Amino acid sequence: MLARLQQRIVFTLALAAVAWVTAALAADLPAIALIGAVLLLFGHAAVLGFEFLLMSRINRRDNVPRPRPLQVLRAWMAESLIAPQVFCWRQPFRSGAVPDAPQPIGRRGVVFVHGFVCNRGLWTPWLLRLRERGTPFVAVNLEPVFASIDDYVPLIEQAVQRIAAGTGMAPLIVAHSMGGLAVRAWLAHSQGDERVHHVITIGTPHRGTFLGMAARSINTRQMHLGSPWLQQLAARELPERAARFTCFFGHCDNIVFPASTATLPGADNRHIAGCAHVQMAFHDDVFSEVERRLDAVERD
Repeated sequence: MLARLQQRIVFTLALAAVAWVTAALAADLPAIALIGAVLLLFGHAAVLGFEFLLMSRINRRDNVPRPRPLQVLRAWMAESLIAPQVFCWRQPFRSGAVPDAPQPIGRRGVVFVHGFVCNRGLWTPWLLRLRERGTPFVAVNLEPVFASIDDYVPLIEQAVQRIAAGTGMAPLIVAHSMGGLAVRAWLAHSQGDERVHHVITIGTPHRGTFLGMAARSINTRQMHLGSPWLQQLAARELPERAARFTCFFGHCDNIVFPASTATLPGADNRHIAGCAHVQMAFHDDVFSEVERRLDAVERD
């Protein structure tokens, strides 16, 4: 469903750009044609810029290292470049390009859980990398897109069952943004601690995000700072469960801020400097941690 929606958005933007440029050139206004095309195709950078400004202001009151202006600028530029790759290409047109590979037996597998307004296409670079090294994996699609986070529990359960059946081992789970909350909801519902080897979250609003104040859908309201849903989730969790988590967070995360809300008390919380929200999902530190845990199993 999300892929079809994003396909329509991409085609609409492309047609609008062509129509604008055609009309402006017909009126002998080449500068207007160029300006209009740039605004239509790269207007997302302005929206991201507002997020970074808001993030910088809110993070002043947080107990994380304050980013340098150059770090924020570089993070904004990187996010502006990666966003079209993810939301205008991988997710709408390439979400099924790398099919799940839940085997072979005897090798630790990975379950990937994406975040809000994403699908499994987000993970394409990861899936290609794991396929090259022969690592089993399953990547879920969390739909309906605007449902309660609790509604995603059966999807994660199915993915864990598939990878465990194919490999004979409990999987490593890698989750981005809202996906980390969906994994925590699954653990709370199933009490499946022994069915997962470890959980790595990337930019997950474990304690909510300031942007939740603009929430409209059920799942975004659940991600508001200190929301009742987050409090109820925390109350259902076993105290020792956090030790199974490694949580990557950053002071340039333009979606989850204050930055410290992406940490989980009792977990291995790791700060990534100068890295934006989607960009963080592909950071070398995250790749290295996943591969380190997989390699440790293979050495054993």
